[in-house]
Amino acid sequence: MLESYVTPLLMSYVNKYIKNLKPTDLQLSLWGGDVVLSKLDLKLDVLEQELKLPFTFMSGHIHELRIHVPWTKLGSEPVVITINTMECILKLRDGAQDDHESGSSSTSRSVSDSSKAVAKPRRLQQASPSDPDLPPGYVQSLIRRVVNNVNIVVNNLILKYVEDDIVLSVNITSAECYTVDDMWARAFMDISAPELVLRKVINFADCTVCLDKRNASGKIEFYQDPLLYKCSFRTRLHFTYDNMNAKIPSVIKIQTMVESLKLSITDQQLPMFIRILQLVIALYYGEIGGHKDGDGEEGNSHVREAGTNLPGLDVDMETDGTSQYSSTDLYMQPVSPEEADEGWMSWAWSFVPAIVGTDESGEDELYQHRETGGSPNSTQQHTPKDPIVSIGFYCTKASITFKLTETQSESSYYSPQKVKSREVLCLEQQGITIEVLMMGEPFFNCQIGFVGCRALCLKGIMGVRDFEENMNRSEKDAVFFICGDTLNSKGMTYLTNSLFDYRSPENNGVRAEFILDATNHKETYTEIAGMQRFGAFYMDYLYTMENRSGQELEDLSTEEVVPTVQETSIKKLVVGPLDIRLHSSAVHRIFKMVTCAMDHEYEPYCKAQQETLEEIHSPAAPEVIASFEEFIPTRLTCLTLLQVSVTLSMAEFNLLHTLMPVIMGYKAAPGPVNVQVFQPIRPLPAVQFQVERVNVEHSVPMYAPELVSTISGLSQPSDNLLHHCYAHLYLKVFGFQAGLTCHDTTGNFLHLIPIIPSFSTALYGKLIQMPSYWSKRSSVPTTEFIFELPHFTAQATRAQTLLLQVIFQSWTHSMINGAPVSLSESLLNEVYKTRD
Repeated sequence: MLESYVTPLLMSYVNKYIKNLKPTDLQLSLWGGDVVLSKLDLKLDVLEQELKLPFTFMSGHIHELRIHVPWTKLGSEPVVITINTMECILKLRDGAQDDHESGSSSTSRSVSDSSKAVAKPRRLQQASPSDPDLPPGYVQSLIRRVVNNVNIVVNNLILKYVEDDIVLSVNITSAECYTVDDMWARAFMDISAPELVLRKVINFADCTVCLDKRNASGKIEFYQDPLLYKCSFRTRLHFTYDNMNAKIPSVIKIQTMVESLKLSITDQQLPMFIRILQLVIALYYGEIGGHKDGDGEEGNSHVREAGTNLPGLDVDMETDGTSQYSSTDLYMQPVSPEEADEGWMSWAWSFVPAIVGTDESGEDELYQHRETGGSPNSTQQHTPKDPIVSIGFYCTKASITFKLTETQSESSYYSPQKVKSREVLCLEQQGITIEVLMMGEPFFNCQIGFVGCRALCLKGIMGVRDFEENMNRSEKDAVFFICGDTLNSKGMTYLTNSLFDYRSPENNGVRAEFILDATNHKETYTEIAGMQRFGAFYMDYLYTMENRSGQELEDLSTEEVVPTVQETSIKKLVVGPLDIRLHSSAVHRIFKMVTCAMDHEYEPYCKAQQETLEEIHSPAAPEVIASFEEFIPTRLTCLTLLQVSVTLSMAEFNLLHTLMPVIMGYKAAPGPVNVQVFQPIRPLPAVQFQVERVNVEHSVPMYAPELVSTISGLSQPSDNLLHHCYAHLYLKVFGFQAGLTCHDTTGNFLHLIPIIPSFSTALYGKLIQMPSYWSKRSSVPTTEFIFELPHFTAQATRAQTLLLQVIFQSWTHSMINGAPVSLSESLLNEVYKTRD
């Protein structure tokens, strides 16, 4: 009977993650076609072992679990798993927990492994003998069809993360995953030749994200506005297989599309939001949540950079202390995954096979061996080729609104206080794209871009009613940052070759091709190509690891003396036409955000380690020095700014004297601020700086501590080796000019009156890495700067000079007393009269 094959499969997954289940009752309910389980507790230890996250599950509950199995139509209708109200609370794993778990990890791991070893034979015993009426391979094919078409519905998913005084909660009203056809419509599908493709869709409805602050007792006194309120988005999954018997796809595409994303951040949420971002960065670089104290040398080995860590993650070794170039033991020592120091992104990569169901392959093999009467042959197992994984996020329009909050008391003495927010700043973006492409550890690429961006002032700030509804100010006055283009003129280029692009290969029955080598990548994804697709901002991060030995990374011998891989890390950032207008309203809002971001007492996740000078016992081997002469890995960052215009207007009001002490690290004295009634000044004089192009290149050795400790021990290092022991900075400026302009009543600027004519210049500087290693070698300079002095003559009349003085004094002199500098109308007339 089919029940004897499908029931153990479903029971194994349910019993694995849920506590206190009776297999007999569950089995009888499954045979009836429907299962309803209520008030379930999740096995938190199993979840932590499976996910390997640097978090601890504090609680996990499922209010109701429903499983529907259409036994009579199992080959044409999907199995539906419905979860009603699931809530999980997590917190960051601290050091005490790590030490405690490290002591019991071997025991728990052995118990887990033994339970897994026992679980599979039990499934064989529970299942009845093969039905003689079923043809060979039929059960395996049916199981594959059932698994490929399982529908998962989650209603009311609640996830909470707590840390210090931070409470981050995510609430998703509904999420559904189902299989679709080639038109992305719901269907009952299976992998078939010649396409060998499986498509799925996940729809998320009404996603709300809240970020609140709790007090010492753990209670939230004031609930802030949600960061994200009732946002819906959809995810498309596309799996391509090499053949019908493949267990893991050769190409995996997971891409998410959001039509409208509206974020809201208050002044109290901003420090907590930055704290969450710092947590993500610390997890990305493996600074927390990975290595445990007490692990052996192998657990903290050099494989961190080239073996078991993130594909593409070139960790800053100044904070980690281990890396590729050690004078005695280089980084290509193979380490087992259980012993290796795995970062968060390494966990993410290891979780990719679980998404596509590698456990299912084990089930299929068991059923296949049951039908054939054989047993698994471990000698024939081999490591499959790493799949190509493409992850994308696309957003048509997004906005981030910054709000200032203030508490208001009700009329009654016993009434609770309420928090009222006031919108003061908004950042709008169009055509956002985030794409990640990776294939195992040798290749990692991340591209980020957006079509257009602008920032504008909203309501008044710090008591100054500069943009109230009754002010009748135009939108041009409110906008102070413009970059790129609009979707109306650019089109849908940000969706190019995505699963949401009808012209993409996957949507036309064609297998997509990927560029997975550095040379072709650099030739294809150029600065011009990035600006043609986006227009405002384009970032391309490429990490490659080239194996020169011809062996697999895991097959390299531990006795290798010379590194056998070459790592490269290149970041390219391009910013399109950029117009920045710094008037009083914009400057005060920016500085107010900075002061709000600094208003916290959080300790950093990873403190900078002091530079320690290690004693060099013996010089490096000649073959090691020869390998250094051939190749030294570096991180190269290139920044390009195109057509930049920065306008600094005269201050119409100035309250920076209340903000600057906080920014400088001092506590501002509380007290009322004397604010005058705001009256816009027109025409408003300004200084404008224009530049056609700015190129910045920064290079630094990827493994500075180990490289410097080795090279500094040589009596006469070559120029090439010394060159790579420095951090280098190249700055090139083309077409820079400055002049005076005026903001008229229509919101436009008058033609520029040049004071500094257009010129180009360049700057080069270098800084020695790990200077303590070079303290005894006076022949090695620690810093060096070369500046190409441009030849130009500044031309300014007396009136223009006075106007410049008035503009700058409005920002400097008034910082002391808060009073704006008066502007003489006759001075403006003299400036433009002189120009005429």
